[in-house]
Amino acid sequence: MILPIVLYGDPILRKKCSNINLSSCKEKINLLIKDMFETIHKEKGIGLAAPQIGKNIRLFIVETPYLDGKNISNYKEVFINAKILKIHGKEYKFNEGCLSIPGIMGYIKRKSNVLIEYYDHNWKKQKKTITGICARVILHEYDHLDGKLFIDYFSYKRKKLIKNKLISLSEMSSS
Repeated sequence: MILPIVLYGDPILRKKCSNINLSSCKEKINLLIKDMFETIHKEKGIGLAAPQIGKNIRLFIVETPYLDGKNISNYKEVFINAKILKIHGKEYKFNEGCLSIPGIMGYIKRKSNVLIEYYDHNWKKQKKTITGICARVILHEYDHLDGKLFIDYFSYKRKKLIKNKLISLSEMSSS
């Protein structure tokens, strides 16, 4: 089932998410994960966090088929109760966007590597270092779990330039 995307201005995008109880609701979460993948396929997104579909839980997915030409193969993973252990490597800029903030893009500096611990789609604990563009997508989606948006990294000047677009999105999300 395609899920509606929560737009900028909805308070859930600014809330810190709660951990998922691993001993219960696995069937419900598995169905939600399936729906999240259907949703990003329809939207041609590369990542989706639970707050973006109105759920205040520590869950996000990444799938990168729309990054052709970026020297990566399709990376697909589910992150349940993820915890970043270390962010390291070379810092670089990349033009990011977000399904919850359509029409706005911006160059964001992020480091190239992330060491992350999480439960995967089989509910098995993982601990991996992810690099490059996939690390960037993970960091972007992980920010959502802490109520942080990619526009928070913008300069004051850039924020002023997009202010009216953000106001319009907020009005759309409250109607």
